[in-house]
Amino acid sequence: MNVQIQSVKFDADKRLVEFVNAKMAKLDRFAERSTGAEVILKLDKDHEKGNKFATITLHMPGEDLVACHQSKAFEESVDEAIDALKRQLDKFKAKFEK
Repeated sequence: MNVQIQSVKFDADKRLVEFVNAKMAKLDRFAERSTGAEVILKLDKDHEKGNKFATITLHMPGEDLVACHQSKAFEESVDEAIDALKRQLDKFKAKFEK
C-alpha cells in the first residue's frame, strides 16, 4: 500500500514515521483492495484533551474511509485511528458480501 505521511506544524522524526509505516503495513492485511492511504499528523493548541491529532484516509474502490483521533501522543492517536478504520473496514466488507 502506498502511504503518504504529512506532518503539520512540526517535523516528524524518523522514529514516528517508521511507527506509522509499521502500523499501516499491518492494516494493509485487512484492506486488501486499498489503493493507498494518507496519514496527517497535526499539532494543536489544546493541551487539556491532548494536542496531537492523527487523521488517516484509506482509499478504497468506490469510497474513502476516514478516521481521526486526538490524544496526548501521536502513537496513541495513530493506534486509535487505525482501530476505528478496522471497524469501518469490517462494515465496508460486509456491505460488499451481501
